[in-house]
Amino acid sequence: MASLGVRLPDNLDKRLRDLAKRTHRSKSHYVIEALEEYLIINEETLQTIAKYEEDKRNGRLKTVSLDEIKAQYDLD
Repeated sequence: MASLGVRLPDNLDKRLRDLAKRTHRSKSHYVIEALEEYLIINEETLQTIAKYEEDKRNGRLKTVSLDEIKAQYDLD
């Protein structure tokens, strides 16, 4: 397993330390858990953006005007 040094603001370190102490888990456990979740979310976001850009380049996007949406849902 690789190692990574991170400088945390004092208030974040205190919260992390308190959580680790209350749950009898290591601070590393929570940092790894949080980083995994962050990466999943951001990787999915980047994949979605890439798919959108590809569809846009290839003319596969259907645009709808605000007036069309209002008419479709009777929002006048």
